[in-house]
Amino acid sequence: MLKKIALAAVMFCGAAVCTGAMAQTKWPEKPIRMIVPWAPGGVADVLGRQAARVISASVGQPVVVENKPGAGSNIGADLVAKSKPDGYTLLFASSTNAINMTLFPKISYDVQKDLAPVAVLFSVPNALVVNNAFPAKTVTEFISYAKSQADGIAYATPGPGSPAHLAGEQFGRMTGIKMRHVGYQGGTPAMSDVMAGHVPVAFMNLTAIQPAVESGKVRVLAVGSAKRVPSLPNVPTLAESGVTGFESTSWMGLMAPAGTPPQVIERIQQALAGMQAPAVLEFARKQGAEPAVSTPDQMRAILKADVANYGKVIRQAGISAE
Repeated sequence: MLKKIALAAVMFCGAAVCTGAMAQTKWPEKPIRMIVPWAPGGVADVLGRQAARVISASVGQPVVVENKPGAGSNIGADLVAKSKPDGYTLLFASSTNAINMTLFPKISYDVQKDLAPVAVLFSVPNALVVNNAFPAKTVTEFISYAKSQADGIAYATPGPGSPAHLAGEQFGRMTGIKMRHVGYQGGTPAMSDVMAGHVPVAFMNLTAIQPAVESGKVRVLAVGSAKRVPSLPNVPTLAESGVTGFESTSWMGLMAPAGTPPQVIERIQQALAGMQAPAVLEFARKQGAEPAVSTPDQMRAILKADVANYGKVIRQAGISAE
């Protein structure tokens, strides 16, 4: 559904409505916390901090990023879900929060009930990558070669239950290939092994593979987005390459505790207009991300679809975090 989002789809309320709504609250009157449920230094942290700077510049209050990693982002998400719904605690959410609803048999919050959508901010396609010694140069050649291997093809991902892991499972089912998952603790060690030839293939998001691609140490056969990405204009999509109906794009965005006043979410939406600034667009694309600011309703629809679709793949493949 991310392909349906216009990059400049931030919704602004009419002047009269805004005036009446904002008269009911003086938000923000103090610093805002943005919880990033991942460790410092990763792409989620980097992009989350960029979003925090944009919001802060608009609302005139600091947006303080706090990293709360653990349990596949559940620790940070649970903290926000249980926070006061006053607009002073936000979650830098991602596709992982939708995946976790099925991946974890026991989970302490419901992403659709306990958190309120604000906006999807970035989309990051997953890509099919091979090391330079791999014999296939196209997806068609890849499928043919993989089917000739009795043991199938091993592929690396940033970890079990990640969007990339599920993309590989989906790809294998749609093409009739046996894909053997090799999960790592993050994209960097996974790509190191792919470059070294220890694992021949990776399903990985563009942010993780970008350094290896730029150095010429791996080849990207196709991307999982609905359209080609600006940073790799000559690389086809998997759908273009014959895997009809395949799409695998992760997203990152903002959520608030359920019950946060609509006028506060509306004000954050106004602040996100700054995400369209040329410098912000350039910064995001250098991270392998495409800015894709949505409305709350668009994010809600994406979240609902992801919980259902990822849940189906997880159940079919028998994947569990425990």
